[in-house]
Amino acid sequence: MNREADEVREAIAAELRLMDPRVRASRSKARELLDPDFVEVGASGRRWTYEEMLAALPELAGAAEGGPRHVASHFTGVVLAPGLVHLTYETTLDGNRARRSSLWRRRGAAATWRMYYHQATPVPPGGS
Repeated sequence: MNREADEVREAIAAELRLMDPRVRASRSKARELLDPDFVEVGASGRRWTYEEMLAALPELAGAAEGGPRHVASHFTGVVLAPGLVHLTYETTLDGNRARRSSLWRRRGAAATWRMYYHQATPVPPGGS
């Protein structure tokens, strides 16, 4: 396998872990997946910082164990530089679609992938 394909697969796996309600409900598990310099521009247009996201994540949509979950599809990824992967994909949650873009980075040989930046853009009903 080629190293870049492995890095993309690892970033996708980390992205999917971050959608798991058990991870979203646990500040310590979420902390392992968010970079300390994390910033998000949510589907609402709100800007979230690392601390704001860690505090809010357990209450956000998709966090309840028995509730609706994000269903992700159409992943693509590219290695922008060593230790930096850009992912794009779509999610559906309760019938609402969003296009998403994430930057994942890994620092140091033994480091894990952490989300550095995330943006969600809602897809209007009937949008393609």
